[in-house]
Amino acid sequence: MDAKQLAHAEKLIDAKKLLNLPLVVVICGSTRFMTEMNEADLRETGAGKIVVKPGCDLKSPHELWSDPVEAEALKVRLDDLHRAKIRLADEVLVVGDYIGDSTRAEIAYARSLGKPVRFTHPEVDVAPDA
Repeated sequence: MDAKQLAHAEKLIDAKKLLNLPLVVVICGSTRFMTEMNEADLRETGAGKIVVKPGCDLKSPHELWSDPVEAEALKVRLDDLHRAKIRLADEVLVVGDYIGDSTRAEIAYARSLGKPVRFTHPEVDVAPDA
């Protein structure tokens, strides 16, 4: 993170404190675990946290991504959106017992920003000492 981004991140942290906002947790993981993500959302919300998670499951049929070209463009936009969710969050919760390339990249991105990362299945942590 460069100096400008760090300054913006610090301003966001200060604003959250001033607004007395609860912790924000972002859920990451393969969309094959959408049921588990929904359960994690319930548990984290019940614990008083604001939860953000993937809003689209591109593996399930839907008219918005039925065209392969549009689906690929949407995937790029959704990846950018999820990185924004990670920047917004105070912590990351990785759901599922499988870590694919996209989730691995999200974990690395979160850690590069200094975000704490938790796992529903700690044994899949790609860098448990990080």
